[in-house]
Amino acid sequence: MDQVTRVLLVDDDPLVRSGLRLMLSGAPEIEVVAEAADGADVQQLVDEHHPDLVLMDIRMPRMDGLAATAALRRRPHPPEVLILTTFTTDGYVLEALRAGAAGYVLKHTPPAQIIAAVRNVAAGEPVLSPTAVKQLINAVTSAKDHAVTSAENKAATSQHDDQAEAVRLLGLLGKREREVALAVGQGKTNAEISTSLYMSVPTVKAHVSHILTKLDLNNRVQIALVVYRAGLA
Repeated sequence: MDQVTRVLLVDDDPLVRSGLRLMLSGAPEIEVVAEAADGADVQQLVDEHHPDLVLMDIRMPRMDGLAATAALRRRPHPPEVLILTTFTTDGYVLEALRAGAAGYVLKHTPPAQIIAAVRNVAAGEPVLSPTAVKQLINAVTSAKDHAVTSAENKAATSQHDDQAEAVRLLGLLGKREREVALAVGQGKTNAEISTSLYMSVPTVKAHVSHILTKLDLNNRVQIALVVYRAGLA
């Protein structure tokens, strides 16, 4: 039997939480261990129930999901966070990933795909809905276009500094760690990296763990962002 993934639901709409609980209960390897109506309650519930994954909404009355995610991912050994929201603004997608979320899925996603996203994020694989990917690409493309205009020298300088910092971070890695980081930036899974770099999956996982520690990152999505900012993806 597969290991059970313990899930904390965080959404201010009780009907949404009820629907999610009912939907996830259909997957025998997923257990909803608690619910929260606000991001401000997440830390206490994580202490009490030790979930493997938090399914997080964005808009909530006291503390939004982005702030709650950032606070949660600063903890030692935090659970993974999968954002589940109706908002597709590129700013939300970027902020969620920077806060440490490992996935971003929209609420109108079919139930089977939401369940699959929970499984994948719990297994350490990032998940972005097609709409979120489009918004992320638009944001990065827009930033590049904005940076090269003569009227935005300051933005261009900021982008250059951002790229230089990303290159510096990758320079902290050993040769094999750098190869793994570049593969993560290409969106490859651990199994695909194992095949392409001729190393075992446990070795790949160990390299990913070392990269996260060396670069002070939360998850492989943030590794991919560093690679992208360095201009290597």
